[in-house]
Amino acid sequence: MVDKDELRQQFIDAFEGADYPVNSPMDLVPALPQGPGTKFESGEFSMTAMELSTKASGHQSFPYETVDELVEDVMDGLEEDGHI
Repeated sequence: MVDKDELRQQFIDAFEGADYPVNSPMDLVPALPQGPGTKFESGEFSMTAMELSTKASGHQSFPYETVDELVEDVMDGLEEDGHI
């Protein structure tokens, strides 16, 4: 079972260090602790930042002014596509 609150917090922690506004997924890479290989895990969910970018691309609407806007779209996209 995926703990959505835990997963949301992992995304916030990973992406909050980016220089907002962010205009593309590449603007987020410098903020990631292990770059594109940064892994997000909760329950049966496990995905790297690179995989996340690929799977969430259709649900993201850049630019993002805040980390909360970005994470909300990521979470919504993962839910909509049945990943969580």
